[in-house]
Amino acid sequence: MKVAILAGGVGSRLSEETELKPKPMVEIGGKPILWHIMGIYAAQGFKDFVIGLGYKGEYIKKYMVDYCSLSSNLKVKLGEGTVEYSKTNGNGRIIEDWNVELIDTGRLTGTGGRVKKLREHLGNETCMLTWGDGVANVDVNKLLEFHRSHGKLATVTAVRPPARFGLLEMKGDQVVSFSEKPQLGEGWINGAFFVLEPGAIDYVEDDATMWERAPMEGLARDGQLMAYRHEGYWQCMDTLREKQLLQELWDSGEAPWKIWS
Repeated sequence: MKVAILAGGVGSRLSEETELKPKPMVEIGGKPILWHIMGIYAAQGFKDFVIGLGYKGEYIKKYMVDYCSLSSNLKVKLGEGTVEYSKTNGNGRIIEDWNVELIDTGRLTGTGGRVKKLREHLGNETCMLTWGDGVANVDVNKLLEFHRSHGKLATVTAVRPPARFGLLEMKGDQVVSFSEKPQLGEGWINGAFFVLEPGAIDYVEDDATMWERAPMEGLARDGQLMAYRHEGYWQCMDTLREKQLLQELWDSGEAPWKIWS
């Protein structure tokens, strides 16, 4: 089963980083957040990726083309003009065995339009879909099991939004507990990590269509959209503050989305 990742947006709210690179290439722990997202899926057995490019897509292409040479040990035979890549890097870590298709979907194309342009690369079968700027410890296999159980065209992962500020629990005027940026205990939002049947993509009208508008609204109206409730960790990276939060978690060794060894 293929995993589509939309990586074409400008990321204007993260302009400190995206002036020179697309948002999915903003690094957490020395690796692009796109790599982290792919790692979440790959760790659970989903290693075939189709990535929709747009803004500064050449940056992502170059990274993927250079990945093996930059991430593995090399043997260069200058006289023969050949390069041999090892399957491990200097730390003995095995290089990822991922299959990645990089598809130009247009700089100004809407999210729905990007999905439609990826359709022929996804095949006429169930696929995964997510955005290139959010991480979570979603159990993808349970998500897929839920999707197959209801028989509808689409499943969206519903998540609790993280609080923007620290949460105070009080008795009178006394603070009895404090949590810095916890997941909120009420309300659900679109957390991406979709599972789609081919028919769901029929709801996209044209290149300008935003997936979060008419397609999702139409699927919901027709009773074809179900929600998989994810109670665990989820975080998008829309701002520099959120990027720094993710970096702090990674540096602490307690990044909740890191489900691989």
